[in-house]
Amino acid sequence: MPAVAWFRRDLRLGDNPALGAAAAVDGTVVPLFVVDPALWEPAGDVRRAYLVDSLRSLDDSLDGKLLLQHGDPVTHVVNVARAADATQVHIAADYGPYGARRDEAVREALAAHGIELVTTGSPYAVAPGRVTKDDGTAYRVYTPFYRAWLRHGWRPPAADVEADYVMPVDCHGYPERPDLPFELPAAGEQAALERWAAFRAKRLKAYDDTRNLPAVDGTSVMGHHLKWGEIHPRTILADLGDSEAEDVYRKEIAWREFYADVLHQRPDSARVSLDARFDDDFPWDSGKDADRMFEAWATGRTGYPFVDAGMRQLLAEGWMHNRVRMVVASFLVKDLHLPWQRGAAHFMRWLRDGDLASNSHGWQWTAGCGTDASPYYRVFNPVGQGEKFDPTGDYVRRYVPELAHLPGKTAHTPWDVLGGYDHGYPERIVDHAAERQEALDRFAAMKAARA
Repeated sequence: MPAVAWFRRDLRLGDNPALGAAAAVDGTVVPLFVVDPALWEPAGDVRRAYLVDSLRSLDDSLDGKLLLQHGDPVTHVVNVARAADATQVHIAADYGPYGARRDEAVREALAAHGIELVTTGSPYAVAPGRVTKDDGTAYRVYTPFYRAWLRHGWRPPAADVEADYVMPVDCHGYPERPDLPFELPAAGEQAALERWAAFRAKRLKAYDDTRNLPAVDGTSVMGHHLKWGEIHPRTILADLGDSEAEDVYRKEIAWREFYADVLHQRPDSARVSLDARFDDDFPWDSGKDADRMFEAWATGRTGYPFVDAGMRQLLAEGWMHNRVRMVVASFLVKDLHLPWQRGAAHFMRWLRDGDLASNSHGWQWTAGCGTDASPYYRVFNPVGQGEKFDPTGDYVRRYVPELAHLPGKTAHTPWDVLGGYDHGYPERIVDHAAERQEALDRFAAMKAARA
C-alpha cells in the first residue's frame, strides 16, 4: 500500500527525510500539497506567485504527479489517504502557531480512520525546542543559543529517495497565479541549489565584508528558497567550512533557527511584543496623521533617501537587503512612532521570503521589545547608515531616480545640494534628530509608568 507524503514547507525531493520515510513503506508514494485557504488567502500576491512557481517546479520534478488539493487539510489529507488505502501520512514537523494546530487536527482526523500521521524532520537543522539551557528552559538571547546550537549539531543531508509516485484522486490543479509588476527569481529545488552553488563560488569568501552593502551583490538571497524548503539549511551547513566569512554565514542560519525557537516557545509573539509594555503602555501614534506618515514610509516618500530606496526596492522586487530592512524598521518605529506590527504586516505582504518567525522577531529586535532586543534607545540614523553602507550612493540612485543626478554620497543629502530637489524628490517628512529625542522621551515615560 502507498504512503502519502504531504508537502508543506519542504518543496524538494533531495535531503527530504519525510519523503524518504514515506518511500520506505513500500516504495509507492502519493505526493500531496493542499492549498489551504487559511494560509493562501492572507498571503500577499508576491508570496502567492512564488508559491505557484515553486509548486510547478516540484511537479516537474515528479513528472506531473504532484497531487494538488484545494481546501481544508483536515478534509483533503484524510480523503486522499483513504482513497490511496494508505495507513500512514508522512510530514516534516511544522512549528508555526497555525501549522502546529492544523497538524494536530489532521492527526486526530486520520486516527479516527486508523491512519497514522508520521513526523520526520523539520524545516530546520535543529528543530525548535531542542536547544535548551541546562535547566531545560529556552534561551532568550541569541549568543548563548548559538553556542548551544553549535554544540548540539545536526545530521548530515538525507539520502536521495527513489519511489513510484501515484495519484489516487483527481488533481485540482494549480491555484491562480497573481500578476505582478515585476519578475520573480526562478523557483524550485534546482534553482535553489544553483543559486547556493553560485554564491559559494563567487561571493561567500567576501561575505563578512560585503553583506552589509546593499549596492553590492554580496548576499546569498537564499531566504525565499529556505522559506519554502526548496533547500534544507542542513544542505547549506554541510558546505560551510571554518573561515571567518563562512562562520558569519553560519550565524545567519542560526538567527533563523533562534527566531523559530522563540516563536515555538511563544506563539503569540508573532503579533504581540515580548516586552508587554510596548503594547500596553507605549504611546504610539495613531489617527489620520499617523496613517499619512505610514503611507509615506510604505511608498518610499519619506524624504530620507536610504529609507526610500529600501521601501521602493521592496515594491519593485518583493525583496529588500537585510541591512536596509533594519534601517527602515527603525525609522518607522522610532522616527514615526508607529508600532512594529504595522511594519511587519507590510513586509509580510510584499516579501517573497516572508517568514513569520524571522519577520516578527526581526522587527521586535529593531523595535527594542523582543528577545535579545536592540535597546530601544539605539536609533538608526537614516543618513549616517546610508553614508556608511552605501558610500557611493549607487543603491539610492538605483531605486530613487529623482536623485540620479546627484553624484557620490551627496545622493543621501539632497537638502545640502543645489538643485537636489529639481526632479521631484520629496522633502523630509520629519526631523530625525527631533524625532529621535521624542522616541527616547516616550521610552523614558513608559519606563517611569512601570517603576
